[in-house]
Amino acid sequence: MNTPYPDPFFTPTPEAAAGSRIVDFARWAARHRGVAAGADYAALHHWSVTDLEGFWSAVWEYFDIDADTPYEQVLAEERMPGARWFTGATLNYAHHTLRNLTDADTAILALDETGVGYEVTGKHLRGQVASVAATLRDLGVGEGDRVVGYLPNTPHAIVAFLAAASLGAVWSVCGQDYAPQAAADRFAQLEPTVLIAADGYLFNGTAHDRRDAVLELATALPTLKATLLVDHVGLPWPVRDYPSLVVPWEDAATRTEQLACTPVPFDHPLWVVFSSGTTGLPKGIVHGHGGVLLEHLKTLGLHSDLDPGDRLLWYTTTHWMMWNLVASTLLTGATTCTYDGSPAPLTRPDTLWALAARHRVTVFGTSPQYLLGMAKFGIDPSVHDLSAIRVVGCTGSALPASAYPWVRDHVGTHALLASISGGTDIVSGFAGSAPTTPVWAGELSAPHLGVALAAYDSEGSPVVDQVGELVVTRPMPSMPLSFWNDPDGERYHDAYFSAYPGVWRHGDWITVTGHGSVIVHGRSDSTLNRNGVRLGSADTHDVVERLPEITEALVIGAEEPDGGYWMPLFVVPAAGVSLDDALRAKIKEAIRAGASPRHVPDEILEVPAVPHTRTGKKLEVPVKRLLQGAPAEDVVNPAAIDDPGLIDYYARLGADRRSRRNTEA
Repeated sequence: MNTPYPDPFFTPTPEAAAGSRIVDFARWAARHRGVAAGADYAALHHWSVTDLEGFWSAVWEYFDIDADTPYEQVLAEERMPGARWFTGATLNYAHHTLRNLTDADTAILALDETGVGYEVTGKHLRGQVASVAATLRDLGVGEGDRVVGYLPNTPHAIVAFLAAASLGAVWSVCGQDYAPQAAADRFAQLEPTVLIAADGYLFNGTAHDRRDAVLELATALPTLKATLLVDHVGLPWPVRDYPSLVVPWEDAATRTEQLACTPVPFDHPLWVVFSSGTTGLPKGIVHGHGGVLLEHLKTLGLHSDLDPGDRLLWYTTTHWMMWNLVASTLLTGATTCTYDGSPAPLTRPDTLWALAARHRVTVFGTSPQYLLGMAKFGIDPSVHDLSAIRVVGCTGSALPASAYPWVRDHVGTHALLASISGGTDIVSGFAGSAPTTPVWAGELSAPHLGVALAAYDSEGSPVVDQVGELVVTRPMPSMPLSFWNDPDGERYHDAYFSAYPGVWRHGDWITVTGHGSVIVHGRSDSTLNRNGVRLGSADTHDVVERLPEITEALVIGAEEPDGGYWMPLFVVPAAGVSLDDALRAKIKEAIRAGASPRHVPDEILEVPAVPHTRTGKKLEVPVKRLLQGAPAEDVVNPAAIDDPGLIDYYARLGADRRSRRNTEA
């Protein structure tokens, strides 16, 4: 396969690899399991997916899981769906999160776009969790009850989550940029007992008042016994008739209590994370205490190499799965940073880099959209001292090869650029990097440990150096326990296991290369398929969005009723740029040379914007269906996208094209 950078773009130094936690784990596995891997990641991964019981029990022992009741068997039943892990064990995620935090050290560093921040020590965090847990218990919250948060990314959200988890209650959260009805679409499914909500959040220099939204949301949740009101941006809570008891956060979080975590079974529900809900109600994905605990210790401890003394700053909102990993950073004893605000405030778009420098962040996490935006608009992070950054993590969509030199030149040659692909479905990654893996530009270094990843062709056979479906052939502890309100498991089965029985199909096109890396091409249901030749939409987006004249692009391949295939490219020109014939020719040539001559679009159309989910993913399939004439109400939930007005815009584009074709016919 031809790639822009056929040689490794980054190779860890032997000294860095030898001092990493993953090599220490490999040494431990050699002593206790007889695994001869050392710094050979491929050998370690091979063991991790061929001896599931040996590997996951090693993760358990290496990270010293403190179970109240020991497990009877690591993998009592290997099947997908429905694998049964660590049967008989009882434990609590919150206990493990708090046990490695020293009283005086910083557990959470609270940051915002103004540059102001404050520290939460281990002692303070433990005390707040104990206090809020006692308040929830007094409100009748117990095992299996649901506690929901309407909160920005601040320490309040982590405290509330850990307090709920400590009781064996089930947690769910979404950010306050969600409209009350969109939040209710999620939370009402859970029939929650308690809502915890903030007065507002910061974004682009403005404190957004959400007090009315909180009242509207509380009113839409008839099962509430109480609403805890958080003072975050300093707006006074007016006296109102809430449908349930109101408790000020200060009263809930300042009691003197001792924390006692409730032991629960390994597969007891920990949280419900929701899909983006682009069509119909969002589906609630349920994960368990034990599966999340082991998966996040593996991902954060071994792949991200986090230890006490490290600091992780990953830009996220509370409704993106990366927030769950931000909270789980505490499992490793490292400091986690919360951040409230825009990733690139208008007054100072390099704010995140400035904060990373000031606070000596070691793992800096973001999205491809952010890195590409920094490059396109000429923002230079290297004006700050970024020498502490060891890893730049990136996820949310495929990171194009063109971004890698920019990170090297503007962050430093010392930083490993770890592009990661995973999902809310497993609340972790399928593939990424490790301190011992080389990095190829535009590629994910390797499948993660414990992930039996492959690319399947249409016949269900694994292929190498060919595009195929991303599949996982053996179970992982963090695969969903279930979908909420799916008692017979039919929706869960249909989502992942209908294509290849007993094998997880994720819905991404990937290539597993001959040197073991993984290239992500985009969603398999939005792949361009012209005359039987497939190309990932991400490959076209990468090429077009490198052009300085283009801010963003969206390519669609739409099958038409007469058997035709229409492939338009929608572009958002940069400020001051108009789409003329010369620019169209330049775009076509770039695609011809950089992606595929067979996938030059039929038309290039200027649009005001490209629609995204609230976590930043382009709405490729919904736009395709709108263009094909599907009713908007069947295609996309307006509450799930960043600019609902774009639904009508793309629906009109499709209607206009169909009208022209009918006239011509």
